[in-house]
Amino acid sequence: MAERVALIDYGAGNLQSVRNALKAAGAADIAVTADPDVVAGAERIVLPGVGAFAHCMDGVSGIDGMIAALEQRVLRDAAPFLGICVGMQLLADEGVEHGSTKGLGWIGGTVRAIEPAPGLKVPHMGWNDVTLHGAHPVVETGEAYFLHGYHFDAADKANVLATTDHGGPRVAAVAKDNILGVQFHPEKSQSYGIAMLARFLEWRP
Repeated sequence: MAERVALIDYGAGNLQSVRNALKAAGAADIAVTADPDVVAGAERIVLPGVGAFAHCMDGVSGIDGMIAALEQRVLRDAAPFLGICVGMQLLADEGVEHGSTKGLGWIGGTVRAIEPAPGLKVPHMGWNDVTLHGAHPVVETGEAYFLHGYHFDAADKANVLATTDHGGPRVAAVAKDNILGVQFHPEKSQSYGIAMLARFLEWRP
């Protein structure tokens, strides 16, 4: 029986592209869902996200029972979890875009603006290197597609799995136990992204 992947629909994700990429990576049962009961029964969970931190957090917390279902399935049942772009940023304690907004608090840190500098374009957009800082079964060194104006400032560098260089090192991926977050868009990262999603589907943390 195929494992069910819950792709969370809270009104702020690139859902169709992520769904197509998961399918290309080998996922046979993908539930695009805003139903906490479906999330609670899924073997794997993917939280996408585009746009502002506060808007995305409002979207997730605005679905009755969704955060409770995520905490049960991910934190207590240890189901493999992947956060993409703002979905990864929501793992932090807070985001400081348009004031302070509380995040999920699963991986300590603050999401801050990338400060403009001479010769540095904000947002960080386009292909860039993903440099690993330690081994992980899902993320490998390579080149991925980024689009973000805010970055994850991790409280504990041990949770920083990979960085990319944009005016200095920026977090490209965070990891803690069964929780993985990537700042880049695997669904826009062609063969690199599809291969990463395939490894996520096989991951047994």
